[in-house]
Amino acid sequence: MRLYHHPLSTCSRRVVLAAHHLGIDLDLVVVDLFKGEQKAADFLALNPNHRVPVLDDDGFVLWESYAIMQYLADKAPGQTLWPTDAKARADVSRWLFWCAQDFMPGCSLLNRENSIKALGGMGPADPDLVARGEALLGAAAALLDRHLEGREWICADLSLADLAIAAPLADQTRAKFPVSDLVHLQRWFGQVQALDCWRAADAA
Repeated sequence: MRLYHHPLSTCSRRVVLAAHHLGIDLDLVVVDLFKGEQKAADFLALNPNHRVPVLDDDGFVLWESYAIMQYLADKAPGQTLWPTDAKARADVSRWLFWCAQDFMPGCSLLNRENSIKALGGMGPADPDLVARGEALLGAAAALLDRHLEGREWICADLSLADLAIAAPLADQTRAKFPVSDLVHLQRWFGQVQALDCWRAADAA
């Protein structure tokens, strides 16, 4: 299987984390976002949304990181990240949808304004967008912190939800996320960082 990705892409990172945990080897192909390769005709033929990651499994092309994670899990016999029990799977799905709808908007804004702009020479951060990102992420992260009090993982066991939601936190310092004082969130994030798949993804 081939994964078109970028090392600085949060969405790519969560897929790579899942693949490593599941023991699935991916042929990683870098799409240089800073050079605009995501807008090239051959890439748009794979994903008209001009975003990474994109999975190509012998001609089956799949975009959207959460869908790719679920697909990879379904391809891995005996895996436990994506439960087969209906209630347990619905719980994981709930948090994946929450990640996309509530957690990622603030993460994405702050990552772009405080990190990506500087890395790509795209000018200074927009203070209005930074303030909006801080408000969005502050509210979502506080909810997650409360949920994690007394819990080892987001759901009953380590799941796709943990990997998906932890992925953007790799950028928390550089992107200036307002989460450093959230004790339960940081304790949980430390557990995710201690996983073999996190170390393997960092080394990739």
